[in-house]
Amino acid sequence: MIQLKNVTLRRSAKVLLDAASVTLNPGEKVGLVGRNGAGKSTLFALFNGTLHEDAGDFSIPKQWRLAQVAQDMPETEESATDFVLGGDTRLAELRAVLHAAEASEDGMAMAHAHVDLADAGEHDAVPRAQSLILGLGFKSSELEDPVNSFSGGWRMRLQLARALMCPSDLLILDEPTNHLDLDALVWLEAWLKRYNGTMVVISHDREFLDAVTDVTLHIEHAKLNRYGGNYSAFETLRSQQLELQQASFSKQQDKIAHLQKFIDRFKAKASKAKQAQSRVKALERMEKIAPVLADADFTFEFKEPVNLPNPMLAISNADLGYTVDGVDKIIVSQVNKSVLAGERIGILGANGQGKSTLVKTIARSIKAIRGDLTEGKGLNIGYFAQQELDVLHPADTPLEHMIRLVKELGTSPGQASREQDLRNFLGTFNFSGDMVKQSVGSMSGGEKARLVLAMIVWQRPNLLLLDEPTNHLDLATREALSMALNEFEGTVMLVSHDRALLRAVCDEFWLVGRGEIKPFDGDLDDYQQYLLEESKRLREEAKASESASSLSPVTEPVKQIAKTDTPKLNKTADQRKDEALIRQQKTALKKPLQKSIEKADQQMAQLQAQKIALESQLSSPITPTEIAETGKQLKAVNTELENLEAQWMAWSEELEKLV
Repeated sequence: MIQLKNVTLRRSAKVLLDAASVTLNPGEKVGLVGRNGAGKSTLFALFNGTLHEDAGDFSIPKQWRLAQVAQDMPETEESATDFVLGGDTRLAELRAVLHAAEASEDGMAMAHAHVDLADAGEHDAVPRAQSLILGLGFKSSELEDPVNSFSGGWRMRLQLARALMCPSDLLILDEPTNHLDLDALVWLEAWLKRYNGTMVVISHDREFLDAVTDVTLHIEHAKLNRYGGNYSAFETLRSQQLELQQASFSKQQDKIAHLQKFIDRFKAKASKAKQAQSRVKALERMEKIAPVLADADFTFEFKEPVNLPNPMLAISNADLGYTVDGVDKIIVSQVNKSVLAGERIGILGANGQGKSTLVKTIARSIKAIRGDLTEGKGLNIGYFAQQELDVLHPADTPLEHMIRLVKELGTSPGQASREQDLRNFLGTFNFSGDMVKQSVGSMSGGEKARLVLAMIVWQRPNLLLLDEPTNHLDLATREALSMALNEFEGTVMLVSHDRALLRAVCDEFWLVGRGEIKPFDGDLDDYQQYLLEESKRLREEAKASESASSLSPVTEPVKQIAKTDTPKLNKTADQRKDEALIRQQKTALKKPLQKSIEKADQQMAQLQAQKIALESQLSSPITPTEIAETGKQLKAVNTELENLEAQWMAWSEELEKLV
């Protein structure tokens, strides 16, 4: 187990942890949360040994193997598969041992090395590495591409896959979802749920934390507070604590009253029913988290739009994409959609299917290749692009950005543009004092994102186009954005992998995929199931393609049989004789597979019984030594069970081909 007893941690003169104590047990999945700068990454540095405690006692089992995502951008001409494969440090060590034994011609050492390699999973290492790569969104055609051929975000996905490839007892992940889209995120959640070791993860994605953690560790006021349960459970418990401490939540009560007024005003009108329902959803959530937000850094709101054209825009018979060197590359075709005033649309789809292309076209950043986009009179778009942070001027200050914006766009009714007014406005986004004169290039990603949001709010848009707006925002700021969007009376179109934001804000969804845009008839749970099914379909296609190019000794006769086993009319005696022979061959091939499957069923039943017994033992009062030994046994049983299940699946697939 991991233990901190009265630990003090400092960064320069700042005390991040002061006499903090906590215990993390083997196998626990821990979400580490706290405000930016509270000390989350510093605690990770303590875990991985790059930082030592200034006072107190910190202990972690010496035999534990650690896996973490390297933060540097990989620069190598290795193939994606080889790079990820290199994450299995145990295999690398054993291969070096085998190489040394071969060099010295030590037969006994070579035999031991081969046995150890087999135990370490050498036989299926490449498929395991490639399944991680494909799960994180790469195409099968990219498995052998050099790492340097990928963009920065995709290379960081390879770093994540490399960390997951490493056999470990402790896995620490710092914002693992930052470079992922929703389909890769769903896959990662499923993988982490199967992980048997201890995991500590920092994330600002509440639904991700809810899905993969069962303990929450909160850093606040230089102390570590442990809560049983995932992030939502922590949020509820903490809000109850704050409710006892605080007499009122005036800011939140004002917002609640504003939402309630909207609901009461529009719930009876059919044209506004969906929007009213969205506000009801927001109100329920706000009442729950009001105490938490009352303690948050800041909140903000979008001003009421000057006008609301209806429809906002209409897309007719449009082909969307890019023109490169005079050649049109169409991503989605024959788009016929309209966007009405007050709609809240979530845009779903796998990476590279055209979500950002759609948003950029609506935002006037690129033109449609064919077709028409008709804008409503007075349409005013507020656009948050994925690369928006890069568009800011690093050498300029927030105040200089606002002054430039006023000069370019002028002021809306009711807005003042004196420097002090702009300072006051920036102050509502936590840019106070000297921060308004600080260069943007020296700011954090979260501070830059807040500046972009401030610039959008100033423009008083009636259509918000948001393409991954939460990538650099912490949990408190994400909650503030969610509340601001729910109070916004214009139209919202949102691309995000943050499911909590999508659930809270969006009333309907568009699915972008396979070259078209269509309504998605379902909620986000349905979409997650769709993604899993789509991923399974793609894996099966890749597997079928791989099988076609390299036949195994078992499948070769099966495929040869299949080629000749075609029904014909008016069969001759020779044909009937041939078919009988084929049936005999199939039966001969089926028997050993059936026996193997039956034996695997029995072994899996025994392993399941062992697993249940060990888990029961861990939940009872036992000594730390017994906990460590039982945890080790449980891990071995789980590994054996996974390998056996994989083999069972392979045999079952072979048997199906013979039916």
